[in-house]
Amino acid sequence: MIEKTDGGILITRIKQLQGRIFEKLLAAHGISEFNGAQGRILFVLWEKDGIPISELAKKTGLAKTTLTSMLDRMEQRDLIERVYSSADRRTVKIRLTKKAAGLQEHYNQVSDEMNQIFYRGFSDEEIRLLEAGLRKVLANLTQKEDHTDGD
Repeated sequence: MIEKTDGGILITRIKQLQGRIFEKLLAAHGISEFNGAQGRILFVLWEKDGIPISELAKKTGLAKTTLTSMLDRMEQRDLIERVYSSADRRTVKIRLTKKAAGLQEHYNQVSDEMNQIFYRGFSDEEIRLLEAGLRKVLANLTQKEDHTDGD
């Protein structure tokens, strides 16, 4: 491996900038019902509604404690509801409300605009290569987290 790499710091800086820009885009589109982080949760639920909190945590990359407090706020804003299993009250699934379902088109517009910003000047092949590399990094990190033995 090469001696000096900047991948970690670049990813961190991209995430920070992306978050700030995404918040501005939400505001510019008049979306005040949720913030960018909550949008990530909604995005997962728009793809597959009614999933357990553990699956939602895995798909969003959020810690369960962080996710729980975010879900509390989203429930107060009538974006999600918790549905308890009649067979096992410990099993909770997260569902979108009608209000949240109605916001998907607006979110998609913001997301499309963000993608245009992300990939400005990239060829399709460059996009595929970048995303393939990022998937490898994510897989490496996920594997490490799943197999961490305290070191």
